[in-house]
Amino acid sequence: MTGVDVDRVLLASPRGFCAGVEMAIKSLAWMVRVFEPPVYCYHEIVHNRAVVDRFRALGVVFVDDVDEVPEGAPLMLSAHGTAPDVLARAKTRGGTVVDAACPLVTKVHHEVKTRAAKGYEIVYVGHEGHQEAIGTVAVAPEAVHRVETLEEIAALPEPQAPVAFLAQTTLAVDEWKELLDAARRRWPDLSVPGKSDLCFATTNRQAALKAIADGCDEVVVIGSANSSNTSALARTARAAGVARVHRVNGPDELPDDIAGTVGVIAGASAPEEIVTAVLERLAPAGGVEEIRAVEEDQYFPLPRELRVLLRAVADAAAVAGLAPGGDPNAGDTPLPDDRDLPAAEALADLLRKPA
Repeated sequence: MTGVDVDRVLLASPRGFCAGVEMAIKSLAWMVRVFEPPVYCYHEIVHNRAVVDRFRALGVVFVDDVDEVPEGAPLMLSAHGTAPDVLARAKTRGGTVVDAACPLVTKVHHEVKTRAAKGYEIVYVGHEGHQEAIGTVAVAPEAVHRVETLEEIAALPEPQAPVAFLAQTTLAVDEWKELLDAARRRWPDLSVPGKSDLCFATTNRQAALKAIADGCDEVVVIGSANSSNTSALARTARAAGVARVHRVNGPDELPDDIAGTVGVIAGASAPEEIVTAVLERLAPAGGVEEIRAVEEDQYFPLPRELRVLLRAVADAAAVAGLAPGGDPNAGDTPLPDDRDLPAAEALADLLRKPA
């Protein structure tokens, strides 16, 4: 049985849901409450299999093309950001459209648009095929060179304009720095944002992992294979010298021979309940020690379109039990304050009640 040889677990913190994921999951949970099924979502709302499967069970239909959405149907755009032309097409379909893009991704979109308008050539570090990278490059495709490696930076043609350096928000910090250093060596006048494009949650979780790595024989990274920040955590653990690194969706994927001191961390899209299940499966003889590397209290409000929608149907939300009551005819029914409502709880509440 897995766990009999595990001496103890070092549990990294912060871990799991970041502010952008919290916002996106709660937003889609509200859409499920407000609209009759099906509710549509362009791409996976977040890159986590368990979360996506739970929304499917509630009648959410995930599509890879907005043209698959029936005319007039409610549509949510995923946390990874959406190409401008896709957003424009979505809005022509006649239904409610809520853009749940993480504000940090939106910031990078704005940087691309602004620098392209100023005549810059943009070197953008992003993973091929990742939805965030696809959406970001599409903001100004004629100005953007997407790269992932040192070799690709070296192979870029000589620019005919000033060069700006931007990045996908979920990259591994050390890998990003290596590419940034190479870009600066090639283009000494390189323009870089005053604040890194990398998501604070990405950097915080990697810092938390580094804080435990030296004391671990093995590390378990919880999250889905298509999650960029989860993959970055696995690479960070290997770069830190951890001999065995396991990326798992849940406890059933843990190897039977895991042993010694095991580090555990979860990617930014992984629910805490899966962390709990993994710890129960590991069953460390010496218990679990939580190591907190940094405090994290960032909060992102619900998207503007959803706040407008909830204002218009606040009476229905009150009946659903997720918002205080009020007089809908007076126009002063209070909007729900979701700051202290964890996304996992909002989703669990939907699963407990009839949709």
